Amino acid sequence: MSESHVWPVRVYYEDVDLAGIVYYANYLRFIERARSEMVRAAGIDQAEMRGRGLVFAVLRVEADYLKPARYDDRLEIRSAVASMGRARFVMEQDVLRDGAVLFRARVTIVCMDLSGRPQRLPPLISALAPDT
Repeated sequence: MSESHVWPVRVYYEDVDLAGIVYYANYLRFIERARSEMVRAAGIDQAEMRGRGLVFAVLRVEADYLKPARYDDRLEIRSAVASMGRARFVMEQDVLRDGAVLFRARVTIVCMDLSGRPQRLPPLISALAPDT
């Protein structure tokens, strides 16, 4: 993974199933929040962006569940832009516990107007493109 944004998460009781293991869909919540924090850290105000008629939407998620996270674990979500197009970008996101990858996702995100038509990415997002 290239240079990444890191966001900490603690697993709460509400995040787990009856066995005390993180419910699979909650990993998507964790990585969504981490992406939002990464975008915020890049200086993008998504509420202001929406006011200009632009939003981000997830187009595709590829996910691998490698090891379980459990109640009260301290996790780290690492997010990095893998590739960048004119209207979409791909992020790689890992959920780790003590350095071990528990969950890995590749998420394609598109920038679009409020009617769903693709739009050019904001310059601050384009600045996150990996150096190639």
